[in-house]
Amino acid sequence: MRVKRMKVAEGRRLNIGQFPNFHRSGSIRGMKKLYYGENCLLVRCGNYIYNVTSEPTIYNQATI
Repeated sequence: MRVKRMKVAEGRRLNIGQFPNFHRSGSIRGMKKLYYGENCLLVRCGNYIYNVTSEPTIYNQATI
């Protein structure tokens, strides 16, 4: 699965800050392998990448 993008204003509206995150300079492959699993749903919003696997509707609202 790809990492989708979301505008910061949209992320604030959806309260995306409540989800686990890491900085955009971190390794996506490493985070998937060590912590989140290969099938996790990741959304980049601003300078952070959020794991929104528990709320797939947020992933679906994000753009590619």
